[in-house]
Amino acid sequence: MNVKQAEYTSIEQLRSRLQGAAPVSAADSRDTKPAKTFRDILTDKTSQIKFSKHAAQRLQTRQIDMSEEQRARLQDAAGQAREKGMRESLVMVDNLAFIVNVANNTVITAVNDTSHAVFTNIDGAIIN
Repeated sequence: MNVKQAEYTSIEQLRSRLQGAAPVSAADSRDTKPAKTFRDILTDKTSQIKFSKHAAQRLQTRQIDMSEEQRARLQDAAGQAREKGMRESLVMVDNLAFIVNVANNTVITAVNDTSHAVFTNIDGAIIN
């Protein structure tokens, strides 16, 4: 029996043909490592703090502008809450208060005037 070794076209080869670039051999495409793996991208996306529709509305109506540094501190506090086993956490960042659903990594609501605020249904607080 005579078996012919089939050579398959890689995605990179097809892409280069469509773009009119020099063809890439299958060996070349296997040698290059993608910048990020699917697991890395998924981990990045799932670890980023999200804002619920309600929280986004509260940020807008209360004219709360967060800096990147404040978002990073909020993200870090959500991670600390997860490590401690919290489910619904109050996170204080400067003069801003956030209720975070830790399991979903989602901010449920945001408050910028905490002078007479009452927070219920939380199982922990992080002041960051």
